[in-house]
Amino acid sequence: MKRLFSIFAITCLMAFAPVNAYTNANTISFENTVISVAQEDGADDAAESLGFHQELKKRFIEGGPGFMGIVLLCLILGLAIAIERIIFLNLSTTNSKKLVQEVEDALSSGGVEAAKEVCRNTKGPVASIFYQGLDRTDEGLDQAEKAVVAYGGVQMGQLEKNVSWISLFIALAPMLGFMGTVIGMITAFDKIEAAGDMQPSLVAGGIKVALLTTVFGLIVAIILQIFYNYIIAKIDAIVNDMEDASISLMDILVRNKQ
Repeated sequence: MKRLFSIFAITCLMAFAPVNAYTNANTISFENTVISVAQEDGADDAAESLGFHQELKKRFIEGGPGFMGIVLLCLILGLAIAIERIIFLNLSTTNSKKLVQEVEDALSSGGVEAAKEVCRNTKGPVASIFYQGLDRTDEGLDQAEKAVVAYGGVQMGQLEKNVSWISLFIALAPMLGFMGTVIGMITAFDKIEAAGDMQPSLVAGGIKVALLTTVFGLIVAIILQIFYNYIIAKIDAIVNDMEDASISLMDILVRNKQ
């Protein structure tokens, strides 16, 4: 009886062992497959994340260091000026209605000197214009108005400082791109003339360089144009605020003279 049980046990082990081994092998194979697929997905994701920068760098190098470097310089200088102007304009923005009310209250309570002190403690072109107008009140309302108008022009010039350089880079970048296009086409035709045969491989390189310079020039112009329009709109808003505040100041001075 014990011998029959032993034989039955050995038979069961021999029957199920290959199945377990096959199952384990399949499990290991499945795990290795999952790991390899995950690694491939991770590699694909990394390639996609780095693909745009690598492709941009590749196209930039293919465009040639000459014109592409100048176009990149236009972008860097244009962005530097644009960022500086945006920071300056944001710092120049003040609550003109609050300032007008404070100046009016100071004039009513402490006179011109108190109003001038309020303007000295307030940043922005509107406060500077108010200070110049208040400083000429002892010479009459006409002189105060002239001072406000004259100093308003000075402040407007400060707001528009270096903005013309951005417009220059906007015009210069695509022009350089088009020049690269023309030079690339000339190079392509020179190769055709030297070879004496119209082969696509001879033309493709020059045309590709030509198109790349044009594309990068247009991209730079588009980016700078967006910043330029924002800066111009910001300047217009500040100038309108200055004009409204100046009118309010003259009205306050007239009322206080009466």
